[in-house]
Amino acid sequence: MSNQFEQEDGKARSKENFVVHQDEKEKTLLISIGAGKLPDEATREELKLLAESAGAEVLEILAFNRPVPDAKYFLGKGQAEEVAEKVDFHKCDLAIFDAALSPSQERNLEKLLQCRVLDRSGLVLDIFAARAKSREGKLQVELAQLTHLSTRLVRGWTHLERQKGGIGLRGPGETQLETDRRLLGERIKQLKKRLEKVEFQRAELRKNRNKREFLTVALAGYTNAGKSTLFNILTNSQVLARDQLFATLDPTYRKLADGKNPEILLVDTVGFVSGLPHELVAAFRSTLEETIFADLILHIIDRSAKDVDEILSREAVVDKVLTEIGAEKIPQIRVYNKIDLTGEKAEVIDSAEGKKVFISAKSGLGIDALIAAIREHFSDLQYRGEVLLQPSDGEIRAIFYREQAVVAQTVENNGEIRLQIDIPKSKLAKIASKFPLRTNPPVEK
Repeated sequence: MSNQFEQEDGKARSKENFVVHQDEKEKTLLISIGAGKLPDEATREELKLLAESAGAEVLEILAFNRPVPDAKYFLGKGQAEEVAEKVDFHKCDLAIFDAALSPSQERNLEKLLQCRVLDRSGLVLDIFAARAKSREGKLQVELAQLTHLSTRLVRGWTHLERQKGGIGLRGPGETQLETDRRLLGERIKQLKKRLEKVEFQRAELRKNRNKREFLTVALAGYTNAGKSTLFNILTNSQVLARDQLFATLDPTYRKLADGKNPEILLVDTVGFVSGLPHELVAAFRSTLEETIFADLILHIIDRSAKDVDEILSREAVVDKVLTEIGAEKIPQIRVYNKIDLTGEKAEVIDSAEGKKVFISAKSGLGIDALIAAIREHFSDLQYRGEVLLQPSDGEIRAIFYREQAVVAQTVENNGEIRLQIDIPKSKLAKIASKFPLRTNPPVEK
């Protein structure tokens, strides 16, 4: 788990990246809260997985129904006192609430429970901090953490309310709390500037991909739905794929490894989760924009979830985030993964919502059908036919071979060359704008 600040000599000292991961697991009590009803087993299990992903030792999970949050404790007074008894019984270091707590609610709960309190946003931020590996990922996580922290500086810092004083410290009267807020604001500005540079670099890379006219397919889905495993089998690569939440944070690009034209670029992105902190969605916007600029989204869904409502709920979470980032109009193929655990057959279903493909990325069931569905989606963008060339058209012939568009070549008795080609219509149109081409069927103008 993470501590944002340490106290030293009566002052707040900032960690370099505001995260401290301890080797020793913290004794943790989980509090799952439903709005109008008790949280179901799937909700409680997800909270446990999140806590364990952050390195917590989960001692017990308490479930409460709270239709309307209490202003002081979020829970009712009696419920909060019950939590306090459990914290004392287990000698807990930490209590994690599966809710979005206000700074004052966190502060009040910490005073009552006499242990650290973390809400869902803080928990997810901690996991992201542990998973971030790239420079961009670390910058994004730090920005999200500081944005979240900036509203919580009042928590437990009674010494920050006092004016600075003493020899050499008398000044304009700025409190330590105001100083920390100012420093946080300056650091947030620095991080935003650095991320703007990274975003510019990502945009330049995207321009280069567009120049080469790659078709792009983004993999999106609830965390731990099997995106990275499917990404590996489709691209014949070895991207990290683990049975854990948020194993992938940084986008990864690989070509679809079926050896056919047009070349298709796949991008594996961060998984989503219910209650994804707004700070993370904002901080990871440049990463998530890889989904916005995709030509097709594979929405990966864990078919092995315990009930239909859970599957639909997770689909809705992903659709909600895609809408938030502006990707709701991009065509989707819904890919129902892990059918090896459900006993269902691999198949493709055409529905009013679009194609649904049932697969197992782990066993390979249905992968060929999924690739065919992807290819079929892009088939209208592809020209398949022949081009007729004279012996003197060597430059044109070389271009088609360089684009790896030639399927077969035939030389007639009169020396005329017939090339059977398979090429994106956009590329063929560019070639036709520079050279007179005889094609069969004719190129659309």
